[in-house]
Amino acid sequence: MTSWITICDTCKRDDWADRGATETDGEVLATLIESAAAETGVRTRRTSCLMGCSHGCNIAVQSKGKLAYTMGRFAPVAEDAQAIVDYARLHAESETGQVPYRTWPQGVKGHFVTRHPPLPDDD
Repeated sequence: MTSWITICDTCKRDDWADRGATETDGEVLATLIESAAAETGVRTRRTSCLMGCSHGCNIAVQSKGKLAYTMGRFAPVAEDAQAIVDYARLHAESETGQVPYRTWPQGVKGHFVTRHPPLPDDD
């Protein structure tokens, strides 16, 4: 089943203004994730604000019927983007969305903010 990476494209790290950046850190990270996810089977989408400003840059990994995860405190760099995509691929391969810790890419360790159970199938 497909896993989605939802990327907050409005995230700004604390030093954003001091760097005089023309793009938000979230936009830079989103572009890197989209590139890393191309042809992997993992889908991406952008959203404006995941409301985790103190944890920026933020992403969510989700799939229907599976555990969902919010992660933050990423840098807008290729290494972090690749770790996020690698984790999302493992999430997609998992029946429940739970990925054993021993298989987590090093780049996502310490970045988990929340875990959400899947929504019930019935109303």
